[in-house]
Amino acid sequence: MSGLGTIANALAIIGGTLIGVVLRRGLPKKWQQTIMQGVALCIFVIGLQMALKTGNIVICVVSLVIGSIIGEALDIDGHLQRLGNYLANKFYRGADGSVAAKIAEGFISATLIFCIGAMAVVGALQDGLKQDATILYAKATLDGIISVILAANLGIGVAFSAVSVFLYQGSLTMLAGFLQPVMTEAVLNEVTACGGVLIMAIGINSLKLLEIRISNQLPAVLVAGVLAYYFI
Repeated sequence: MSGLGTIANALAIIGGTLIGVVLRRGLPKKWQQTIMQGVALCIFVIGLQMALKTGNIVICVVSLVIGSIIGEALDIDGHLQRLGNYLANKFYRGADGSVAAKIAEGFISATLIFCIGAMAVVGALQDGLKQDATILYAKATLDGIISVILAANLGIGVAFSAVSVFLYQGSLTMLAGFLQPVMTEAVLNEVTACGGVLIMAIGINSLKLLEIRISNQLPAVLVAGVLAYYFI
């Protein structure tokens, strides 16, 4: 049955997040800070590895410029912050803005890490075309472990990325027959590379080196796919 891999993936993220939140409460603040810095460095390296998959750096640069313009015009960051406020008020009555910002950060960071990459796309397409969820089951295991680490540092917001994974991979699975000819290796590489740059930005934000509005750059991933399809 198609879709079981995506369901398992979403449940693994929720389970991993709950474990991470419990572990977080037992760690001294100094430990949390040091662990977060280590995780941020690893996230940066993961993003760098993905970014190096590009076959044409110009596509990556142009995609980020166009995507940022689109994102700023749509004010994606503002909408996500309001979503964070809504979730904070829903689950943490009387929570202040810092709690909402943390939830939004956890949601955005985890969504990028879990949704961008070859395993998500190839696994979902294989599940839809061949009813073979092997890749997605392997991804579920990895994402579950990563969500423990992320949630220990970013909190419950990571769990909400399970909704993004469910909708994203579920859509790819259902549309597998239509998307397979479009998702060429070149397109997948450029989408992965552009997403990798954004994941590097997550690491930079986590280290508090800069404050990058990553949400407003999200359209760049879609732009990269379109440009790669037509120009490579």
